[in-house]
Amino acid sequence: MSQAHQEHSQSPMNILVVDDTPDSLRLLVSILGERGYKVRAAPSGKLAIAAAQTLPPDLILLDINMPDLDGYEVCRRLKQDQRTQAVPVIFLSAWSDVFDKVKAFAVGGVDYITKPFQIEEAIARIKTHLTLCSLQNTLKQKNADLTQTLNQLKATQEHLIQTEKMAALGQLVANVAHEINTPLGAIHSSAEIIHHFLTQNLESVTHLLQTIAPEHQDAFFLLLQRSTEAMPVLAGFSSREKRQFKRLLQQQLEILMIADADVIADTLVDIGVYERIDPFLNLLTHPDGRQILDTVYQLSSLQKSTRTILSATDRAARTVLALKRYVHQDFSGTKTATDLIEGIETALTLHLNQIKRGVALVRNYADFPVILAFPDELNQMWTNLFNNALYAMNYQGTLTITVKSTASEIQIDVTDTGKGISPELQSKIFEPFFTTKPTGEGSGLGLSIVKKIVDHHAGRIELSSHPGQTTFSVFLPLHLPHDHSPTNLPEMTET
Repeated sequence: MSQAHQEHSQSPMNILVVDDTPDSLRLLVSILGERGYKVRAAPSGKLAIAAAQTLPPDLILLDINMPDLDGYEVCRRLKQDQRTQAVPVIFLSAWSDVFDKVKAFAVGGVDYITKPFQIEEAIARIKTHLTLCSLQNTLKQKNADLTQTLNQLKATQEHLIQTEKMAALGQLVANVAHEINTPLGAIHSSAEIIHHFLTQNLESVTHLLQTIAPEHQDAFFLLLQRSTEAMPVLAGFSSREKRQFKRLLQQQLEILMIADADVIADTLVDIGVYERIDPFLNLLTHPDGRQILDTVYQLSSLQKSTRTILSATDRAARTVLALKRYVHQDFSGTKTATDLIEGIETALTLHLNQIKRGVALVRNYADFPVILAFPDELNQMWTNLFNNALYAMNYQGTLTITVKSTASEIQIDVTDTGKGISPELQSKIFEPFFTTKPTGEGSGLGLSIVKKIVDHHAGRIELSSHPGQTTFSVFLPLHLPHDHSPTNLPEMTET
């Protein structure tokens, strides 16, 4: 067995030989078969096309001068068919004119062998093109494998990001539950007060208003109005200030010889009357004065309860909306008009229970237009940065968020007053799975994901840290939607 035959015995290449001359066809089949190639023969152009489409070969040797379809037309049709367009075609012809050779290459041929040919030269050309074809197929397969690997890596990265997002969400569940339960408790308590009044006291209030004199009714409604107007002001007073008001009122009532001065003073302050009680002296000295005062207190409590319900439902709605925005997924893969401040406030709302325990929150927001971004990713980024900042401070200190803009980018600084990050750790802080937290408390993916999100936005992130202050600065390109244009960016501060 020859060396060439041994080379092809394991995986013989498939060659289709097309020639309408039987002797030439047999010769080529014999020569190629001896060298280990798997050879098929086609005596006409039509049969060659059918054979190639049924089982595409690795190489076609194609005669030009054939009666039904010449080689040029056969090659054209093969190159127009998706099944055979990649198969290399070597033309075989006794025509040696330059025009014929140029035409052969123009219709898709890769080489041109002139008859009569030298066997070794023809074999060498055939081997060269088979090698090129094999390398191209290998390259295509490697490209396909690389594409598949890249897609798998992207899918894994997206899965990691989503997993980290859900892990962060799990940490926020307790906070969210508290932020929901607190207003629900306030709503329930206020609803009970309203229910009790409507079922127990409404009839007695109606009877009281029907029985007291008109001048006392005027004082009654004036007192109720005073209570309504003073309620927002009273909410801002401390317990110490309220006690001072009660002592002063009690002294005035005792001088006027009004019974139960301490109880009346306490009730007056509770309903928001802590000065100028002269308009209500006749009411307070009325035989039913205590009952009238208690009725005003009940109506005042009723109004306070309705305000509490409105405030609590608004607070719960904000928390639910923030949670909804955080878990929302946008699969479009395109940037959308994004309000950065809205996203930052969403993340802050989800951390409100941790913040209000012992963290002073400082907001320095510049006024700038909506930008094009991936809002879901940014929401996760703010959450990760806030988590790190709060943890670094042990949930005690000052968290400062500063948003400012230049002509080309927006800068968002997240600053905490924690112990800082040592210089030797700062270079590792964005590496995947690197964490300074105790085992079980951190995945080490939070800041790595932040870095990926910033990169996805073609931005950058910088770290500045020393004991007592750490700042993560995120820089995002100022890409504006078509319906927005840059504006002046005055800075405002909110604490």
